[in-house]
Amino acid sequence: MRILILAALLSLLAGCTSQKPNSDQLREKTAEATAQVKSSAKAVAEGVKEGWNRDKPLDLNKASKDQLLHLPGITSQRADRVIAGRPYDNAHELVSRGVLSEPEYEKIKDQITAKN
Repeated sequence: MRILILAALLSLLAGCTSQKPNSDQLREKTAEATAQVKSSAKAVAEGVKEGWNRDKPLDLNKASKDQLLHLPGITSQRADRVIAGRPYDNAHELVSRGVLSEPEYEKIKDQITAKN
């Protein structure tokens, strides 16, 4: 697939100029096209990953700090406290351990879980 995209890009680039590119120019254009393809593929993969995880509750015992920060009301300090308090037997332990207040917990309770 990448080769087809790369070949199409190279043929488009070659058709845009009346002069034949030298080998250095061709390598440079190929490197640029390859970098663009890699960047696009990575963005697509991240989007797919995010889509798969969007409907699943976030596991408090495995979530990264960045993932925790995407929860409503979770600050950097709170994310650190969640991580420091691991492991959790259930998500409500965030309240009983004083990491979150009950109203704060209510805002995210449907988005989190605690798996062992």
